[in-house]
Amino acid sequence: MKRGLDVLQSGLLATVQDLGRPGHAALGVGVAGAADPDSFRLANRAVGNPEDAAAIEVTLGGLRVRSRGGVLAAVTGAPAPLTVDGRAAAPYSVFHVPDGAELRMGTPAAGLRSYLAVRGGIAVPPVLGSRSTDTLSGLGPAPLKPGDVLPVGPPPRGNPLLDVLPVAPPPASAIELRAIPGPRADWLVPGALDVLFGAPYEVTSEIDRVGMRLDGPRLEHAGRGELPSEGTVTGALQVPPSGLPVLFLADHPVTGGYPVIAVLASADIGRAAQARPGQRLRFRPQPAPALAGPHSRQERT
Repeated sequence: MKRGLDVLQSGLLATVQDLGRPGHAALGVGVAGAADPDSFRLANRAVGNPEDAAAIEVTLGGLRVRSRGGVLAAVTGAPAPLTVDGRAAAPYSVFHVPDGAELRMGTPAAGLRSYLAVRGGIAVPPVLGSRSTDTLSGLGPAPLKPGDVLPVGPPPRGNPLLDVLPVAPPPASAIELRAIPGPRADWLVPGALDVLFGAPYEVTSEIDRVGMRLDGPRLEHAGRGELPSEGTVTGALQVPPSGLPVLFLADHPVTGGYPVIAVLASADIGRAAQARPGQRLRFRPQPAPALAGPHSRQERT
């Protein structure tokens, strides 16, 4: 019997994700990939997969799948309550879903996105070298819906590392995020960075895999006109004319002519991706890394 997962219910949004499709920016193709890459990698490591094996990203729970052939699974990220044929299973642990058994994922008490990894990975066909769903461009598999059948790949050689993963769940209170000023902070009025780093911002209900709109003190443009559209990165804080920043996430577009005042430290992107509407974010300045030489490319840390 070929192993797989029958999708019975997809919840608010469930997509297949891996670590994305880098290297295609010149074609206008974004990276996409898991919004919380650290939690995604952890789920794969738990079941012995390579870190980039495709898994399922679930927003606010609600996923129901039935196993074909039996699978070994782990759920990380937002700690959703789990049952296997009505019996409780624990997030942040490795558990078996027997052939014909139904795995149900409830609504997590904290965090936004959960990751379901199965041993062997989700083996949908890759597009441009990735199995990730890009909700902005439409590349990759469509968001999951009832009736979908997801094939599972052959088990890898590596063994699962741990039965239980000693990881703290995402915070339910304010989240502190480090950010590097720039690259277009000078297109805002003097003192705009002090405003950004001096007061909390609240996550609004306008949130998806593309980004999240924030509410808080307004950041005023300096009146220098409009920038040409520029490529940008996950974690960029763009300031539209409203003065209320938008935090770009995994499926983000180009800037659209609005300045980017700061960029999140790479290590904090996953924490930002777990923020829920109504949760507060506090940004803390982090100096940009020094260049190693005149031809070095500055990287985010």
